[in-house]
This record gives sequence, C-alpha cells and structure tokens, in this order.
Amino acid sequence: MQIIDTEILFRPDSDAVRFLPEGPYALPDGRMSWVGIQHGADATTGSINLLNLQNGVNEFFPLPGRPGFAFPTDQPGVFVTGFERSVGLYDTRLATWDPFITGLDSHVSNTIINDAVLFDGNLIFGFKELEFKTKKAGLYLWRRRDHAVVQLRSDQICSNGKAIVRNTDGSLTLFDIDSPSKQIIRCRLDIEAGTVSNLSVVVDLTSEEVFPDGMILTPDHQSLIVALYDPGNPKAGAARQYNISTGTLETIWMCPGSPRVTCPQLIMHRGRVRLVLTTAVEHMPLEQQASHPNAGCLFIGDTAFSSIGDQPVFEVPAMGSKVG
Repeated sequence: MQIIDTEILFRPDSDAVRFLPEGPYALPDGRMSWVGIQHGADATTGSINLLNLQNGVNEFFPLPGRPGFAFPTDQPGVFVTGFERSVGLYDTRLATWDPFITGLDSHVSNTIINDAVLFDGNLIFGFKELEFKTKKAGLYLWRRRDHAVVQLRSDQICSNGKAIVRNTDGSLTLFDIDSPSKQIIRCRLDIEAGTVSNLSVVVDLTSEEVFPDGMILTPDHQSLIVALYDPGNPKAGAARQYNISTGTLETIWMCPGSPRVTCPQLIMHRGRVRLVLTTAVEHMPLEQQASHPNAGCLFIGDTAFSSIGDQPVFEVPAMGSKVG
C-alpha cells in the first residue's frame, strides 16, 4: 500500500466558499469546475466555481440555492446542475437558470439534492436528509432516452459518491454511498427497467470514525477512490483507493491540516494525471479550525494513472416541456 502526501492546489479567499467545497470535475478547456454546496452553516445558497489550473484564478458564480452537483455540458459555459429539489441548466455567461426537472422528493420533507454521476447520457443523483437522521432521501435516475424521472430508492439519509461500470455481459453495476451507513455498496442497475437490485457491500468502514463521501472510479475501472469525511481532529484528512473485486486498500492520499475530505477527481495538471481532493470547514468549531488551517482548501497529489478516466459532458437534449 502506498501513502501519498498532497499539497494545496487552491485556497478559497472567503469563509463562505471554504465552508463546503465538493464536486471537482475536469473541463474540456483544461480548467476545473467545483461547487460550493453551502456558504455557511445557516446558508441556503451556494455556487459554481471555475478554477484556471494554469494561473490559479477562480471564477465564482453564485446560485439561488444549494447545489449538490454541476457537470459541464456541450454548450459552452452551461452546466447541468442539481440544487434544492430541481435539476436544470445554469448558464454562467448569462447567470440564468432553466430547470427541466422539478418537484423532486416532494413526498417527503427536509431533503435536498446531493451527489450525482453521468453515464451514457443518463443522470443518476441522490438526496440528503438535512438532519442526517431519517432514511427517507431518494435516489433518482433521469433517463435520457425518454426524459423519464425514475425513483430508484427512497431509504437513504445522505446519498454521496457514485460510479457505474459496464460488465462484460453488458449489465451495469452501480457503486453507491449513503454516508451514514459507512459503507460502499454495489448493486445491479437496470436503466431500462428503472431498478436497482442485488445489493452487497464492497467496503465496510463501520468500525472507523470516518464517513465515506465523494467517490470516483480509477481509469481502469478496477478500483474506487473515496474521500473520507472525518468529524474528529486528526492532523490530516485522507482519501483511499480500494480494489473493487477484493475490497483491498491500495493507496492513501493525505491532506495535512484538513480532516473533512469531501470529493476526489482526476485532472491533468502540469503534464501529468493528478488527484484533486476538496475539503470542508463544515461542522468544525472555531477552536478546531485554528488547529486545521487548511480546512476548506482544495488539495492535489500525485498518481500513477495515465488518463483522467470517465468525465463525460452532458449533452443538452431538446426538451419541449419541463418534467416534474
């Protein structure tokens, strides 16, 4: 097993933006996007951010809600974004919001959209229950073929990292995290039927203090890289790489002075593939912040990968009406 120290890639210049960074994603033009999910403990707004990896300049785009995810689309400057209980298109050039899915999770209260994954034009996204207590948050599929919204699960608390693998027989496996469970699970995903089945545990962290958060596949689809949100007071936070077949721990990346690691992503940086890790200040009292001066920073570390793996753009469909 290899242990890799990371360094700070970007330090946000405000407490609001450092509060809860997540969702880094490589853009076709060489920049990187990420979201500020929430700009403070009591805030109800967040942001899309675009980081220039060459000069370190970050562009900030405030949103009228709390975004769980934002992916680039085939339209320049436009992101498919999920925030609060809607999914739509946010145009950073015009500062306009055009939802095409509304009324999500409307049968329950106190949930908002969280993490998501793109696969073959389809969008799978989950919700989080804001008190982190009740198993009522939904997991949804937006199916590109017919623009249908299908609820896959209704029993999660905080839906986080997701990854999808197409197996040799053509079937699909969804790897999914409900953070309070402290487990990474696999299940069979049937996009046409709109179902998940055959759930099993890949990685079990219930004996540890950490919570699995964001997650990506390695480029060879053989392993998962998961960010670990540590509510305690360690000197460094961490992300880990686990083998999908065996659950074996393969690599650890350490983030000094920042224990709450939220999301991983691979990017091309200075001519090589490196791992970006977002971290947060969320739930960190002032005295703890003093001992963790790097909380809320974005970190970067070395890898042995030769590509950045699966990071597709969302192809904006022609839709005659909203779905809700």
